[in-house]
Amino acid sequence: MNEKILTTLNFDKVKQQMAEYLVTAQGKDEVEKLVPSDDSQVIQSWLNETEDGYKVQRLRGGIPIPKLENIRPHMKRIEIGADLNGLELAQIGRVLSTVNEVIRFFEDLKDSEIELLRIYEWLDQLVTIPELSRKLRASIAEDGQVQDEASPELRIIRNNIRRSEQTIREQLDGIVRGKNARYLSDAIVTMRNERYVIPVKQEYRGIFGGVVHDQSSSGQTLFIEPKQIVELNNRLRQHQIAERNEIERILSELSAELVPYQQEIIHNAYVIGKFDFINAKARLGKELKAIVPELSLENHIFLKQARHPLLDPDMAVANDIALGEDYQAIVITGPNTGGKTITLKTLGLLQLMGQSGLPIPAEEESVIGIFKEVFADIGDEQSIEQSLSTFSSHMTTIVDVLKKVDSNSLVLFDELGAGTDPQEGAALAISILDALGSKSAYVVATTHYPELKVYGYNRAKTINASMEFDVDTLSPTYRLLIGVPGRSNAFEISRRLGLEEVIINEAKQIMDGESQDLNEMIADLENRRKMAETEYLEVRHFVDESQGLFKDLKEAYNYFLDEREKEMAKARKEANKLVSEAQEEAEKIISDIRKLQLAGGNQGGVKEHQLIDAKTKLSNLHQEEGHLKQNKVLKKAREQKQLKAGDEVIVNTYGQRGVLLKKTGTDTWQVQLGILKMAVSEEDMTLVGKEKEPVQKMTTIRSVESSHVPNQLDLRGKRYEEALEEVDRYLDAAILAGYPQVTIVHGKGTGALRTGITDYLKNHRSVQGFEFAPGNQGGNGATIVKFK
Repeated sequence: MNEKILTTLNFDKVKQQMAEYLVTAQGKDEVEKLVPSDDSQVIQSWLNETEDGYKVQRLRGGIPIPKLENIRPHMKRIEIGADLNGLELAQIGRVLSTVNEVIRFFEDLKDSEIELLRIYEWLDQLVTIPELSRKLRASIAEDGQVQDEASPELRIIRNNIRRSEQTIREQLDGIVRGKNARYLSDAIVTMRNERYVIPVKQEYRGIFGGVVHDQSSSGQTLFIEPKQIVELNNRLRQHQIAERNEIERILSELSAELVPYQQEIIHNAYVIGKFDFINAKARLGKELKAIVPELSLENHIFLKQARHPLLDPDMAVANDIALGEDYQAIVITGPNTGGKTITLKTLGLLQLMGQSGLPIPAEEESVIGIFKEVFADIGDEQSIEQSLSTFSSHMTTIVDVLKKVDSNSLVLFDELGAGTDPQEGAALAISILDALGSKSAYVVATTHYPELKVYGYNRAKTINASMEFDVDTLSPTYRLLIGVPGRSNAFEISRRLGLEEVIINEAKQIMDGESQDLNEMIADLENRRKMAETEYLEVRHFVDESQGLFKDLKEAYNYFLDEREKEMAKARKEANKLVSEAQEEAEKIISDIRKLQLAGGNQGGVKEHQLIDAKTKLSNLHQEEGHLKQNKVLKKAREQKQLKAGDEVIVNTYGQRGVLLKKTGTDTWQVQLGILKMAVSEEDMTLVGKEKEPVQKMTTIRSVESSHVPNQLDLRGKRYEEALEEVDRYLDAAILAGYPQVTIVHGKGTGALRTGITDYLKNHRSVQGFEFAPGNQGGNGATIVKFK
């Protein structure tokens, strides 16, 4: 990429913006070397890094990187065998500790299963040197000072220094606070030539003896080392020399330990710089409200609501810019100060930023191309030194562009053909555009010439555009209108400013007819565009609303499917539970029957009423369908149903037709099913119409088990409910056995049981009549029942 375009489009200013977010010297070096690439794989990897930076910024606030200095010069000195000072070693130690922190940070991201496109590849290149990092951290402080823990010898020496200094201060404090204090200029202890001294007045220099190290500028004060502390200062000085020698030894030893890891440390610093650079790209993007664009290998550019990155994002007017797919050349016409030049710069600068892997200030789904070169002739480049006019300067640039341009070039021309005779300038502009078109270059040009409006209509792969102007406010809106050429608004502006209508009409007559027709055509196009835009916005509103409804419906449908599956699983689980319970109960009943069979032994097996009792228990295992109770329609239908004695119903449990005999409870009826009478809930029956009675054939069936049903039932000692239930089962068994009559012994007692049995027999369908037994057979303590 030519360097001139980077300056023309202010790419360096974007880099300066990003440099403000960098904290490492290596990261700043990355920005300084940054230039656009024309390799699609390189650009995509850069954009992936930016996408990763956005993600880490959003989830964790960015990669944790402290301020780091450039350590390359330090490592160069290590390479030639020099020793580093404490500050240089501290800076290298900070790089190594940052490596450990960054690795821990990204390991946490991996544990959280956060996927990144590119950063993990850089992470794998970091090398930890734990022992060296620990030693540097223990030996060198952040400010480069060698710490006491660097060696046992250093700790001993510094303890001696502290004790010596304390002894000296105690001696001097005794002097400055004692009776000799009047000989001092000031009651302080200070340092001269790295030795402790006191300020003594000139006239009393002989009072303390010792060594004079300095005097004040006036000569009235002498800084004297009293004779009683000379030896103490000498001893302190020896300790300080020993400390310096030990520090030099420690620094030399630490420097030597860096030698085997030179390349690893340098590369670690490089990778940390990359992470810092990625951080800066993400922070710049956040500041610019930018996005990571998509790449088009076919150079189909679509910048959605693009803004110039150097303008205030709240003030800049965003525009859609498309180039490459439907047309390769755009001719923008319109008045000055309308925004044509800034539109050119926005397109060119965003293309350079995208090819450099930077986020661009546009909306999602924006697409950039990949150009080997971007050329621009923008602004007045008149050269005084070369004595070139504005036109000559522009033409020199254009000639240079035409020599280098090819099908992978993007060319931006501002005011093409300007600075000379309008007719010749328009002809030159058309020829230059044709020359660029013949090389399949991508071109955006601005112009004032009306001839180029016709050019935009007549040339293939070329389209007109203009910058919108609001005649009502007499100001540009800075909106780019693709497909609509610019027109002169001189007449409308003059009319609004108060110019007489006569003058305006005369001017229109003077104008060339074709120009007048062209302006009218453009005005009609603008009106149609505004109508189409209004209709589009309305349709867009309905489409967005429909998409929202579709999304809600889809979510609701998915929720319904999930809930249905949950309910089905719950129902299957409940059904399995009921089946298991029923199986257990059935097995228990079958087991009881088998026990009765075994207990019957010689009596011939299970009695008939016992079989009926077992059948009843099995029937009771049937579970009601609970959801029918919740069905309001069925519930309402049942409420409307009026049941009465004599109605025929279908008992749902058995699928059998029966006749209602009497209501025995709130919602329970006694139902005659053939020769059986059963208590049935209203919910388990369905009212049906009466069937025509078929011609009945009398057939007598005698059970093979009849010999085992006694012709007398003894109820004495039974409770009332238990007795009635046993009577019901006994009569059914006697009827099946074919008995014409049976005797029920109920005893005399209070008469309650007798009365209850009498009432029961009155309503039994198969009972023809009943009477008390003769006196010699029990009298009114027994009842003889006769069957039909």
